[in-house]
Amino acid sequence: MGPADAFWHLSNFFGPALGLALVAPALAKLLWRRELRSVAWRSLAGWTFGVSAAVLLAGLVLTGRDGRMLTYAAMVLAAALALWWRGWARR
Repeated sequence: MGPADAFWHLSNFFGPALGLALVAPALAKLLWRRELRSVAWRSLAGWTFGVSAAVLLAGLVLTGRDGRMLTYAAMVLAAALALWWRGWARR
């Protein structure tokens, strides 16, 4: 595998985490404008991406394959917890 192939493999592996990190904080800031006014979108997105990427890696290690529905469900739950923790619990 060449460097270009490795890049595309990693991009496709972390793609769901990046997509969730772009959409979930934007929707959270849209739904809870007043409550999340003091929290930066970049901070929410960074935490969401980091937690989601960690869950994807853990799912790969535990199940031996990527793209399992259990891993994606765990990623969504972990992202929701990260948004809650960063947005509300740390005040």
